[in-house]
Amino acid sequence: MTDVKRAIAAATSVAASLGLTANDAIVLHNSNKLALRLTPCDAFARVAPVGQEVAEFEVDLAQRLIEAGGPVCPLEPRVDPGVYTRDGFAVTLWTYYEPVTPHTSPADYAEALERLHAGMRKVDVASPRFTDRITEAEEVVADPDRSPELTDADRAFLGGRLASLRRAIEARGAVEQLLHGEPHPGNVLSTENGPLFIDLETCCRGPVEFDLAHVPEAVCARYPGVDQGLLDECRQLVVAMVAAWRWELGDQFPNGRRFGEELLRLLREGPPWPTLDTVTGRLDGPR
Repeated sequence: MTDVKRAIAAATSVAASLGLTANDAIVLHNSNKLALRLTPCDAFARVAPVGQEVAEFEVDLAQRLIEAGGPVCPLEPRVDPGVYTRDGFAVTLWTYYEPVTPHTSPADYAEALERLHAGMRKVDVASPRFTDRITEAEEVVADPDRSPELTDADRAFLGGRLASLRRAIEARGAVEQLLHGEPHPGNVLSTENGPLFIDLETCCRGPVEFDLAHVPEAVCARYPGVDQGLLDECRQLVVAMVAAWRWELGDQFPNGRRFGEELLRLLREGPPWPTLDTVTGRLDGPR
């Protein structure tokens, strides 16, 4: 998000109007949405431009999943649940958790994801299919106005790979259910109550292997009943989709162009397909 100052002002104004003391805000994450820790009230705010989010869906789904026993971050208990708009921004307020160390172990991460999937099987909500995400990526690749720096060769290669992976995964006819959509480590909070998932806006229907394609290898190894062939195809699909988004005009991901180039290289290089945290660690270096 480019207009961080206005987004922070919107979030602190909303919090104050609801009786929360929010004199300052710490930016926790900034991409298409802004994640803030509001202080001194210690609330967790998520902010996005109105119309570029599905915040109502996220708030409703979080409440349903908590009722179903799903390990998701709860909404801020001191205010009514809902989406608050201010100055063109949609603001939602959630419980803030101090991060605990050591971070979530692979075993705890896998167990939490398994419980999340179990809770999602109990929730009946309308949601897009994972193939809609493929379509979004294909549209970026196919339109030179949206991805002007992609060469013709890379455009043809990436578009062809996305289409072939869609066909291969759908041909498997795997059982589909509601998924998180992007349960990568950046969307998992390490808390005293165990790992909790955030950012439910990406929920979609698909095989659980699509979710597992976003998590570290050590987590996949501890999740029961995985179809390894399908997981490999989903990992390749995730690499291809993320590559497309990194080439989109206006993408605000840090070092996005380097990631886009590296992901294209990996797709051409072939298996084994890396997990996204492996690629991130390789490009960012030690954290």
